[in-house]
This record gives sequence, C-alpha cells and structure tokens, in this order.
Amino acid sequence: MSAATTAPKAPAGAPVPGLGLRPSMKVPLSLGILALVALVFFGLLGPDQTAEMKISDPDDAIALPALMIPGQAGGILLAVLLLAMAAYAVYLWTRGQRSPKWLPIAFAVVFVFALLVWIVAGARQPSISLAGLVAGSVTLAVPLVFGSLSGVLCERVGVVNIAIEGQLLFGAFTAALVATVTHNAYVGLLAAAAAGALVSMVLAVFSIKYLVNQIIVGVVLNVLVSGLTGFLFGTVMVPNKELFNTPARLDILPIPLLSDIPIIGPILFEQSVAGYLMYVAVAVIWFGLFKTRWGLRVRAVGEHPQAADTLGINVNATRFWNVTLGGAVAGIGGAIFTLVTIDSFTKEISGGRGFIALAALIFGRWNPIGAFLASLLFGFAYNLQSILGIIGTPVPSQFMAMLPYLVTIFAVAGLVGRSRPPAASGIPYVKG
Repeated sequence: MSAATTAPKAPAGAPVPGLGLRPSMKVPLSLGILALVALVFFGLLGPDQTAEMKISDPDDAIALPALMIPGQAGGILLAVLLLAMAAYAVYLWTRGQRSPKWLPIAFAVVFVFALLVWIVAGARQPSISLAGLVAGSVTLAVPLVFGSLSGVLCERVGVVNIAIEGQLLFGAFTAALVATVTHNAYVGLLAAAAAGALVSMVLAVFSIKYLVNQIIVGVVLNVLVSGLTGFLFGTVMVPNKELFNTPARLDILPIPLLSDIPIIGPILFEQSVAGYLMYVAVAVIWFGLFKTRWGLRVRAVGEHPQAADTLGINVNATRFWNVTLGGAVAGIGGAIFTLVTIDSFTKEISGGRGFIALAALIFGRWNPIGAFLASLLFGFAYNLQSILGIIGTPVPSQFMAMLPYLVTIFAVAGLVGRSRPPAASGIPYVKG
C-alpha cells in the first residue's frame, strides 16, 4: 500500500521555484503612479507659500512648536520619499517577493501628509491645527466605527447587512425620544441599542427563516425606517419639541492623567461613554472573533456552513443572534448623532453614513481593527471638508469627499491587496 503525497500549494502571487513567476504587479504599479502624481502636483506644481502645521493647541500643558513646511520644496521632498518607497516595491517585485504589509500603509500616510501640505500651502490662511483635525476626525468616525462593526458581525456569519443605515437612523430617533422622555441619556443609549437590534431581527427573520434576498430586505428596511422616522418626526417631534425632542446629553468624561498626555490625550481620552464604548467594542469583537471558541464557530458558519452543521453548530441560530447583536451595536452608533454630536433628532440625520460604514467594512477586510482604521479615514475626510472651507483653499471640498471612495475602489480591486469577503456571505443556508 503506497501513500500519495501532495505538495502544498504556494500562496497566490508567491514565487514558484523553477517557474520564475513573480507576485502581482498591482502594488508596485499603483505606488509608482501615485508617487509620480505627487511629484508633479504636490512638488513641481506646488504652491509657493509655507504651510503652518500646528501640532498642539495653545491651551495644552505642553505646547509644541508648529511645523513650517514650504509648499513646493516640501512637496518635492515628500514626493521623493514616495518614489523611493515605490522603487523599493518594484525592486522586491523583480526579486519575486511581495511588498511587505507596512509598505502601502507607510506610503498612504506620507501621501496624505503631502496632500495636506499642498492644500494648506495653497490656502488664503495657510495654517491648520493637526490636533484639531485629528480630534474632529475621531469624533465624526465614532458612528462609522459602530456601523462597520455591525457589518463585521453580520458578514462574518454569512449575512450581508445593507440595513446599517436604517439601524443607525432608528437608533438615533429612539435615543432622542427616550432620552427626552426619561431625561436620562444612558437610558436613551440602551433604547438605541434595542432599536437597532429590532431592525436587525426583521432582517434576520426574512433573510434567514424565509430566505428572502438579503440585499432586497436591507434596502426595504432602510426605506421603511427612513419613512417611519420621517413621519414620526413631522407629526410628533416637530409640534412637541420640548416633550419629545430635547434629549439629555452624554457628558464628556476625561480620564485622569491619560487626558493630560500632550497631543493624543485630549484626542483619545476626552470622550463620552459612547466614545469609550467604541474602543471597547473594537477590542472585544476582535478578540471574540479570532481568539475564542465562539469566534471560531462564527467564522466557520460564514465560511462553510455545511461543515459547521456537520460539527453540530446550529447555523441559522448562530446567524440570527449575530445579526441581532450587530444591530444593537449599530443602534449605539446611531445614538451618537442625537446624544453627543447634535442636540436633537432631525430627518435623515444619519446622512447615508450607514453606506459609508459598509464601505469601511470592505476596505477594512471584514476585520474589526481594519474597519476601525478605515472609519477613521472617512472621518478624516469629513472633517477636512469643513476645515477646507475655513482656511479658504481653492481645492473643492467635494474632491476630499471622494478620496475615501477612490481608496475603497482600489482596495476592492485588489490594488492594495486582495479583499475577499467570507465565502458564504449573502448565501442562505438550508439544512439537509
């Protein structure tokens, strides 16, 4: 009796001994093109003014000096650094090696900084506070983080959650209503979680039990919640604003000592309870998905439900409860709008951020930490739009608004690495 052995398959794009194959050219090519764009626009055609980058606020205990960067000279220097990184990626490609994961990340950071120098140096008031920019970005990213985490929980178990927008919107409405009636913001926060879970339960019942197309159910739920909240806002909240739409606020709670750290202290450790919940949610969901038995079951259901079923895992029950949990997380994100950011509920207050959270989920590769970082990118773009109008830059704010979507397209197309959803995502499971 002879034993047959099979050689392990090499990872996609890895060099194969004897065949002379090289990894994909996508990363070196895209980095090279972007580096040339930076050299031409940020460097050779860059503005002559000097950009003032304020690292810390004047009120900080330790005030750091501002960075003074000449527009054209600084653009050329940063572009040369980008070209060096692109050349390194090409060099690795010629040797049959993949670009390390840190290289596109470092390239993106330098490129964004070069873009910022170019924008600020060309403005009427060539000065910007980096601390304020980052702090505002974190604040605007909080609902996006909760929305993208909801998508992670749902898609990791095999259900596409298009209804994130509806969950955010219903959470915002319920938080405002309950916090007003009870005069307690924390009760409003819990009610928002319940409201998001309710929307998710409808999604779960129709898509898991009755096998209705998940995309269609999600779209219908978004339209339904939008119409319902709009109707109740116009008929209940508008005529009785004091009774139903003046919610209590979630106070900002600085963490002693940590909030006094220069630069990052006020940004990270002067948050509301919901802001701290964001950090906890990212860490707990990541740990749960990748370090616990529960996470192993969830990922098994999302990748190969038939195999999970044979091991005794109740596939549809796992999907139902994960989708419900995801809705509760999104509901908390919706509460941010009415309990922290704005002092009352307004029609369509979520402003399409549920779909942006979905894009952040894809860009983050269905990973809680990746989704968190992608949400920060979108929050950065949102905040930068408003700052562009203040400093008087000639660059249209719509240009910055489209940048995160371009990056997402590049990510989905595989230009910065393969982006693959769970294998069973969107596919209903019928036992037997």
